[in-house]
Amino acid sequence: MTDIVDQQTRSRMMSGIRGKNTRPEVVLRQALHARGFRFRLHSANVHGRPDLVLARYHAVIFVHGCFWHRHEGCRYATIPSTRPEFWQAKFEANVARDRAVHRAVMASGWRVATVWECALRKRPEMEITVERLGEWLRSDTTEIELGSAG
Repeated sequence: MTDIVDQQTRSRMMSGIRGKNTRPEVVLRQALHARGFRFRLHSANVHGRPDLVLARYHAVIFVHGCFWHRHEGCRYATIPSTRPEFWQAKFEANVARDRAVHRAVMASGWRVATVWECALRKRPEMEITVERLGEWLRSDTTEIELGSAG
C-alpha cells in the first residue's frame, strides 16, 4: 500500500510529534498539581528521564501514548498499513526500551507508575485515573499501571 502523502510531507508530519509536554502529560500534570502534588519534569537525575518525578513520594510517572508504546488490547495501538515491517520493528524497540528503563528505575529504588494515554482522554476516566494515582502515591506499593485499554 502506498502513502497518501509524499515522503517530505510525511516526514514533516512525523517530526511534529512531540516527545515531551504531550496533551496527556499536560492533562495529568494539571490534575495532579490541582490536588496538591508537586513534581519535577523529565529529570535527568533519574534513569530514562521520567515524565514526572515526585521525590517526596520517591515515585516516578511515565505517561505513555498507546500508539507509540503499544498499549496491549487498546484500540489506539494500531499498526499503520504502510510499511508494517518498519513499524513493527520500531514498536518492538520502543517496548523493549520501556521495559529496560522500567527495570532500571525500579532497581535504583524508585516506585514506578505507568499511565496510558487512553486513561486520560475522557473526563470521567481521567478523574478516576488521577484518584487512583493519588492513592498509589500515598501508599507503599512499588508499581502501578493505569489505562482503560480502549
